[in-house]
Amino acid sequence: MSKKTAKPVMAVNIGISEKDRAAIAKGLSHLLADTYTLYLTTHNFHWNVTGPMFNSLHAMFMAQYTELWNAVDPIAERIRSLGHVAPGSYAEFAKLSSLPDAPATPPKAMEMVAILAKGHEGAARTARAMFELVDKANDEPTADVLVQRLTVHEQTAWMLRSLLEE
Repeated sequence: MSKKTAKPVMAVNIGISEKDRAAIAKGLSHLLADTYTLYLTTHNFHWNVTGPMFNSLHAMFMAQYTELWNAVDPIAERIRSLGHVAPGSYAEFAKLSSLPDAPATPPKAMEMVAILAKGHEGAARTARAMFELVDKANDEPTADVLVQRLTVHEQTAWMLRSLLEE
């Protein structure tokens, strides 16, 4: 399409500077990558869990990956609301995520639980690291997304850690 026929892009003017919107979108991109990576790992473990706790872990992992799947859209849409493009490829997520990919060989059930607990803690750290910038920019909608994600990640990590206690 030529420049003459291309529609101009409307500037974003929501009361947050371009610099702050870019920084917040970058942080949210990391959170999106962590969330998607954790979703994929949890779904992998749902498919591949074995052992005496199969039924309970299989069901728990399904509830967890469903919650994570439902979380990716609001994070990506917040990035778009800030006027930036949301990452959406495995290659981008691999570069942006603070979490490791799922192991190539499925681990034992309790190792799965430990990996997921660490993953939720990592996602919580990613979300928490954004608050100073979000507060400075008076970006309450992003703060709301972060609080929701922190609540889920911290509670899920606690529940998973509880399974590891003897």
